[in-house]
Amino acid sequence: MTRLSVNINKVATLRNARGENNPDVVRFALDCERFGAEGITVHPRPDERHITRADVAALKPVLTTEFNIEGYPSEEFIELVCRTLPAQVTLVPDPPGALTSSAGWDVRANADFLRDVVSRFKDNGIRVSIFVAADPDQVRAAAEVGADRVELYTKPYADNYAKDREGAVAPFVEASRTALECGLGLNAGHDLSLENLAYLKASLPLLDEVSIGHALICDALYLGIERTIREYLDCLK
Repeated sequence: MTRLSVNINKVATLRNARGENNPDVVRFALDCERFGAEGITVHPRPDERHITRADVAALKPVLTTEFNIEGYPSEEFIELVCRTLPAQVTLVPDPPGALTSSAGWDVRANADFLRDVVSRFKDNGIRVSIFVAADPDQVRAAAEVGADRVELYTKPYADNYAKDREGAVAPFVEASRTALECGLGLNAGHDLSLENLAYLKASLPLLDEVSIGHALICDALYLGIERTIREYLDCLK
């Protein structure tokens, strides 16, 4: 079964626009769990433009599903994650001012750095996923530095899905096979939607988790969050 982890960054963006607590990020996360989501993802950026460090602290004791914190492993981020002890940390290569994640790690070029970071998280009992392109060599490198999982960067799949879905998914099928050979778990995320999710799941039957935020929150504006989560879960059956 592939788990749905809801990324709630955009909910925090809306809240922060008014500087108050509406919408309530913690309540929204708990509602997502109540409606069937199997995980909650947050990305606390240094400028706190959406999820804040206070949000992370407030969410941890109340969530009952898997808590996934993603971000660039600066020393501040590492300390936050090790203090919070989520089920999973996802390492992304974003510089501090990045609007959103736009590429996977070059794990080969950053192997020494990532090996040390992965070790620190695993010493604290936290599962580590590394965000990578659908490149078998980068998947192998993630295994070599000690990661437990990789998260495949799916924007190229989403961008090409409408014109050639078989061609779009082919690199991800190959990367997933490599992950299996290396003993890695498999996550996926970025620009996944109700349009393209079911085909990705059918093509990657051993997919452990998808992390979806922007499209899911946009759909919820029209459908409501309960129906939206139900429809995303249907895509993963």
